[in-house]
Amino acid sequence: MKAIRVFLLTAWALFLAHSVRAELVIEITQGMDNPTAIAVAPFDWAGAGTPPEDVAQVIENDLARSGQFAPVDRGDMLARPTRQQEIFYRDWRAINSEYLLIGRVSVTDSIQMRIEYELYDVNRQVRILNGYEEGHVRDARMLSHRVADEVYETLTGVRGAFATRLLYVAVERVPGEKSVYRLTMSDSDGARPVVLLESREPLLAPSWSPDAKHIAYVSFETSRPAIFRQELATGAREQLTNFQGLNGSPAWSPDGRRMAMVLSKDGSPDIYVMDLGSKALTRITRHYAIDTEPTWSPDGRSIYFTSDRGGRPQIYRYDMASGNTERVTFEGRYNARARLAQDGRSMVVVHQSDGQFHIALQDLVSKRLFVLTSTDLDESPSIAPNGSMVLYATKSGDRGILAAVSVDGGVKFRLPSREGDVREPAWSPFLPRGQ
Repeated sequence: MKAIRVFLLTAWALFLAHSVRAELVIEITQGMDNPTAIAVAPFDWAGAGTPPEDVAQVIENDLARSGQFAPVDRGDMLARPTRQQEIFYRDWRAINSEYLLIGRVSVTDSIQMRIEYELYDVNRQVRILNGYEEGHVRDARMLSHRVADEVYETLTGVRGAFATRLLYVAVERVPGEKSVYRLTMSDSDGARPVVLLESREPLLAPSWSPDAKHIAYVSFETSRPAIFRQELATGAREQLTNFQGLNGSPAWSPDGRRMAMVLSKDGSPDIYVMDLGSKALTRITRHYAIDTEPTWSPDGRSIYFTSDRGGRPQIYRYDMASGNTERVTFEGRYNARARLAQDGRSMVVVHQSDGQFHIALQDLVSKRLFVLTSTDLDESPSIAPNGSMVLYATKSGDRGILAAVSVDGGVKFRLPSREGDVREPAWSPFLPRGQ
């Protein structure tokens, strides 16, 4: 199949073999002006040998990456308590820490890990959160991300999204040969990358099913673009389209039963919806212009898409009940690749401003548009499932990298790859426990 290799996620050896190829590196470039000071004391380890992961460090890094917290340096800690009776609040007030997280890690039967944690308000001298996470020892990082989610939600009131995953395409340039494209999945911090698919032909537009058990993407392995669906647990793949012309931009409906896509089999590119059970197609748009890049509203009642039917690319909304289409964006000459937040109130787009392409957010109620980024050639935005951050592809020198910005523009970080270019990011939905 034209140099295609499928890697099963359950194969631990393959995970280790491919875990460093497209690893991303977190570089925080901008945070909030007055982040909350929090101390994450090293967690006690009750297992044999060395712990498989520094749980406290993973949690600390997650909170720091949000831009809303300023973790206390371990070297500045006057004590390292792991239980409530070991806490002396004066030690933490002395270093201006507002909150303190402590915990313990144990392993049973060499495979099951338990992380117990407690969060304290230093000024009030009270415990405000306690709990535990359990799972396989190989999932130590994901368990740590879940603890960070609980801490984040307790202190901000917003559900955390650290225990999620990213999809992206990593491209390795090979002199004198075709480039190698690797569809890659990683944790939300870029760690533990797994190559799901490798090809000498382009891979584009990865997207997640709502239950995060399947993905869809465009592959050129058949010498023309085709849409594939892949099950993550087994690696099983199914080709959904094989039409002449364009087959692209797969977008899952919120209920996971349908998929919007772009097909040009009947002439110009138009938006179609496929029933994934019967494979029946419904044509949504019929226009001589280019209609592309569909995305669903969270309630499944509308499809937003890019069209140049007004002379320049802008965002339009198709109402599934009435069949009516209306233009949504009016500010600027170019707005494309819309993605909606889960609350349905806001939308991010690629917006052209002063000759440059940036990521912008439009409030769908007030219609106001805000430019979020100052990097160049920004594309492919994807919103975190809690609506707090936008992941996108951009350029750094001559390399493609991923970057993220908060929806208020106040927090920014980059995720360059250690090797090659990265592009086409897609942030997962919230993951079921154990996945």
